[in-house]
Amino acid sequence: MESSCWLVALPAVDGRQYVYRVHAPEDALLADLFREAWHCHDEGPHPRAWDVFDAAAIRRIG
Repeated sequence: MESSCWLVALPAVDGRQYVYRVHAPEDALLADLFREAWHCHDEGPHPRAWDVFDAAAIRRIG
């Protein structure tokens, strides 16, 4: 199984969008990608991201 790079954009309460690079297999579940990015954001210094799956933009880049 080959690893791919995904971009996950999370909207936050400050009106900005924070984008995270997630390395995961090509057949990764979108919910798993969202969870990985959200937990990374939650541990950082940025304002709280919306924890709404439908608000995230997820796409594979490589």
